[in-house]
Amino acid sequence: MHSASRPAAEDPAPPPRADRGRLDPRRLRADDLRYLLAVARTGRLVAAADALGVDHTTVSRRITALEKSLGLRLMERGSEGWALTDAGKAVSENARAIEDALARVVDAVSGQDAPSLHGTVRVNAPDGFGTVFATPALARVRRRHPGLQAELITATRQLTLHPSGFDLALAIGRTPGSRLVTEHLTDYALGLYASDEYLARCGSPEALADLREHALIFYIESMLQVGDLDIERHLPGVTPAFSSTNVFAQVEATRLGAGIGVLPAFLAHRAQLRRLLPDEVDIRLPITLAVRREAITHPAVRAVRDALHQEVADRAAELLPE
Repeated sequence: MHSASRPAAEDPAPPPRADRGRLDPRRLRADDLRYLLAVARTGRLVAAADALGVDHTTVSRRITALEKSLGLRLMERGSEGWALTDAGKAVSENARAIEDALARVVDAVSGQDAPSLHGTVRVNAPDGFGTVFATPALARVRRRHPGLQAELITATRQLTLHPSGFDLALAIGRTPGSRLVTEHLTDYALGLYASDEYLARCGSPEALADLREHALIFYIESMLQVGDLDIERHLPGVTPAFSSTNVFAQVEATRLGAGIGVLPAFLAHRAQLRRLLPDEVDIRLPITLAVRREAITHPAVRAVRDALHQEVADRAAELLPE
């Protein structure tokens, strides 16, 4: 997702305070609500404009017009993009019904026997889990609902307390934040893995103390944004010799014999790596599923949530192998 800053000239002036008891619904343009929903989903003006097929100045203008009509500030700019105010969340939640009604109209005139899902659902997930588990879940939903647009953003990082730019997010560890509705999705296992070539060349550690004589592969400690992945918690005193912010680079380095990787089991087994010291190193971490409160009742979001639960249930043995 490309970052897009909004020029100062486009910042809407503070909307006039209106007597909300006297608001005339005829003054509101229902289509403006689509623009609000698009920015709420993406957190960026340019990304919202791309989704709507317009330019970002049009998005800014339409939201400003909506704020003026309501006499309320609906969005505020933060360090990670645009986020809904409390008033914006209330408006957005009700605006979903209009979007859904338009989708049902499309189904009716196109002869759909059963209602299909439309719109865009954006999911944030860690690199590995997002690729291996979220992708097939999203693909299944898309097969059932061809009118739905699915977007997956992968990065292994902590969710912020002021989320924007996603409908659902998957995060490693427990995720705080009153603006999110969170639930435990699954646990997954990490362990020590190495290639046969590395073991033939460097030997296999017989105990944890032997790891100091081997090159370890893991995340870059200074750039790690997920506390639950702090290597010091799991292997005190061990410093990685090969580090990367990308778990697939870690898997590849391990496969090529650069060292012993601390890897998720579901990725290591795919690369046909050999498990080491399974009794001594068996790390279990939770994956949390988080949904923005204003998105939780949306049918498409519910469908993706259900698909994610089904995916991890069907493939539990990959996540937590015996």
